[in-house]
Amino acid sequence: MNPTACILVIGNEILSGRTQDVNVQYIARRLAEMGISLREVRIIPDIRPVIVSAVTEARAAYDHVFTTGGIGPTHDDITSSCVADAFGVPWAPHPETFELLEKHFAPGEFNAARQRMATLPVGATPIRNPVSIAPGFTMGNVHVMAGVPRIMRAMFEEIAPTLRCGKPVTSRSWHAFGLYEGGLAEKLEKIQDRHPDVDIGSYPFHDHDGHGGVALVSKGLDADEVAQVAQDIRQMIEKLGFTPIEGEPAHKA
Repeated sequence: MNPTACILVIGNEILSGRTQDVNVQYIARRLAEMGISLREVRIIPDIRPVIVSAVTEARAAYDHVFTTGGIGPTHDDITSSCVADAFGVPWAPHPETFELLEKHFAPGEFNAARQRMATLPVGATPIRNPVSIAPGFTMGNVHVMAGVPRIMRAMFEEIAPTLRCGKPVTSRSWHAFGLYEGGLAEKLEKIQDRHPDVDIGSYPFHDHDGHGGVALVSKGLDADEVAQVAQDIRQMIEKLGFTPIEGEPAHKA
């Protein structure tokens, strides 16, 4: 089986609706490409017991845990110290990171708040940050990254070559205008029953002109079986009297 993963999105700003999360989509797509099965995503607040509990549970249940958010210099950036608590180790200045950030800031600007970003769980390995210097870190199977999307993406790509991967997921899709889920559910279920190892998803859409339909996506580890399912779906669409279009619609909602 492919390695498994969980994403912990940490931040009150996500739960309040103030900030829209875009990191999950990026990580999920990259994990699929790398053959790592994303099994769970949690969005949790900046509350110490909640973060410690979530990290503790996730690292025991999955091969990889990715966290985003809460590693900046302010009082509510508590992810790093919470990970230390979850592993039962001290949270202490990391000498190499401390030196790196001290050299980065102008004299007098590396204040106590910024020094928090150089404080890591003892035993953690920094994740290089080519965008804004202050690193994330890996502790065991937990990879702690920034919440700012461009920084998170840079950090993820830094650790990607080090991750234990599996067989990449293959995906094929069709969509049809004017076809809706109620008209295909029974036939689609029969295809799914014949291919239990392939994940078949049905996604209604409407384009910008108000025209709607359904997109049907098949995903799995066996490329030949995924191709067979895609062929079955195409034939099903045609038999229902609609025109199958390969790929997903350009504009969907």
